Amino acid sequence: MRNRKLQPSVAFEAAENAGSNPTTAPTMGDLIAERLSRRDLIQGLAAVSVAAELAWPRALAAAPAESKARDAASSFGFAELTVSPGSPTHHVAEGYEAHVLIRWGDPVLPDAPPFVPNRADAAAQARQFGYNNDFVGFLPLDGRDDHGLLVVNHEYTNSELMFSGLATRGDRDANFASLTREMVDTEMMAHGGAVIEVRRENGRWHVVPASNYARRITAETEMVLSGPAAGHDRMKTSDDPTGTRVRGMLNNCAGGLTPWDTWLTCEENINGYFWNKAAAEPLTAEARALRRYGAPAEWYAWGRFHDRFDVTKEPNEPNRFGWVVEIDPFDPTSTPIKRTALGRFKHEGAGNIVNRDGRFVIYQGDDEAFDYVYRFVTDGKVDPTNKDANRNLLDNGVLSVARFHADGTGEWLPLVHGRPNKDGQVWLTEANGFQDQGDVLIHTRLAADLLGPTKMDRPEDIDVNPTTGKVYLALTGNLKRTEERMDAANPRAENAFGHIIEIAPDGSDHAADTFTWDILIKCGSPQIAEVGATFNPATSDNGWFGMPDNFAVDADGRLWVTTDGNSPRKTNRADGVWSIETEGPERGTSRCFFQVPVGAEMCGPCFTPDLETFFVAVQHPGETEIGGDVISTFDSPTTRWPDFENGTPPRPAIVAITRKGGGKIGG
Repeated sequence: MRNRKLQPSVAFEAAENAGSNPTTAPTMGDLIAERLSRRDLIQGLAAVSVAAELAWPRALAAAPAESKARDAASSFGFAELTVSPGSPTHHVAEGYEAHVLIRWGDPVLPDAPPFVPNRADAAAQARQFGYNNDFVGFLPLDGRDDHGLLVVNHEYTNSELMFSGLATRGDRDANFASLTREMVDTEMMAHGGAVIEVRRENGRWHVVPASNYARRITAETEMVLSGPAAGHDRMKTSDDPTGTRVRGMLNNCAGGLTPWDTWLTCEENINGYFWNKAAAEPLTAEARALRRYGAPAEWYAWGRFHDRFDVTKEPNEPNRFGWVVEIDPFDPTSTPIKRTALGRFKHEGAGNIVNRDGRFVIYQGDDEAFDYVYRFVTDGKVDPTNKDANRNLLDNGVLSVARFHADGTGEWLPLVHGRPNKDGQVWLTEANGFQDQGDVLIHTRLAADLLGPTKMDRPEDIDVNPTTGKVYLALTGNLKRTEERMDAANPRAENAFGHIIEIAPDGSDHAADTFTWDILIKCGSPQIAEVGATFNPATSDNGWFGMPDNFAVDADGRLWVTTDGNSPRKTNRADGVWSIETEGPERGTSRCFFQVPVGAEMCGPCFTPDLETFFVAVQHPGETEIGGDVISTFDSPTTRWPDFENGTPPRPAIVAITRKGGGKIGG
């Protein structure tokens, strides 16, 4: 869990790598040699043998960044960007323009006031663009590619960059004591999401002012709970004795769009908002569940002013977060719905596809070290002729968790109360702590533990290529994986740089019980043998990266990846966007397209249907790096991107990338 001495904004990496999965049985470590080739096995074991001695940040920082010629033609036609270790501003490949579309504090609702630096004003923030934009989705209006709605997640807040006088490190309690009620309430209003109307005019994108579609969703927006866990005793609170309504959504990371034009936004690190760690200490079933979700982690000061975030006062409130929320962007009066059938965990994304039999399939990752990959298959079928008929499609279906076998096959293990597995065993029963399907979904992690799925190296985004039907899974990394806990799907100990897995459903049926899989790339510098990276040799010295996070599959079926964790200390390059070849002789070749300002993470890759615009989200510019030497605060930030005005802090923002003179992104 997060170090109590760290502010929330600089502790995410430590938290996600900590892991809260206490199960110790190996999943497939004894079978690793069956899957790895001799060359990969030798490289992997060599990496393990020197890991204790290798100062990998220094080794990677020393790696040169000279380009190599490619041996084969690429499906990407842009001139690769030269990587840099970190710059005050962003950079994009030659021949492209990147313009800031909207920033934290810019007006969203028609009566929103202008942004004023260092002002705690919850009422204003509730009407302005929120903080730390993550997932971005584009929905055309009137079938046009130059006019539509953008839906944006606002994941979390950096208090020390929002307000003066706060430090990123030091005594947490002292920093919390400096946060006023108005500051905390402003942070709450900066969470959630936004719907904005955008239009491209004269080659440049703008936010449409006073739009009838404009909306802000916050930590106080009223929502309903639906599906098997709605109304469950574990969902009831003093504020909501019915267990069917909840205020707000928290830590919304990635997401997805549905064919019926709704927005799926995913709650991730919800444990950090809750107070009173004593609630997780007694040897009770409820305390065990809290610990499995890493709660209460006490990253934010909210519990000091709001009883619902104190677990001793509202023990069921954490159960009401950690869900996928469905929102209708075209109706700003609609009530967001938390779809409990999709399970409760630290959701990263909701990559989806309409299966060949018409059912809707959603793939999900649980973003924590040693946690799992999930799939949800609806009972009903998508009606392409009547969008309203799909409105409650996500309330009924089967949630499963993945087991990756060493021979390159895998299986989906259904998380259904009382259902026997293929061997006739029944694990999800009252005797094992699950009274009904609502229990299974509220405590999805605990239910999955019983079935023996594969513990992964931080499953982040997972997306489907509709052209090939293949599924791509980002594993951002896991420094706590030991040699003894290596397995075929997670083949490196102390996995600092992560990898990408490619999944193919058997028979091209996304509802099938089984699948095959392979590792597309292992990330890190190919120049350092001990790292064990496996990019295609055609990849230039600018093309490799570490810590894959989010994906975009464009209309041509090409894969783009954004990263979270590259830095001068770790890889001698900033986070950004890379394109990756997935087919043919250049499979596994990557090239750099965009880089973020210092301290930032790259999120939200999203294309317009005509591929002429690429929207990306620059999150937490100026954030202090864990283990770094430079401290960044409101009073002394490492960058003032994108305004570069004295007294104005760095501001997370959405960037619209277009090609100079027009044309398709990426060539």
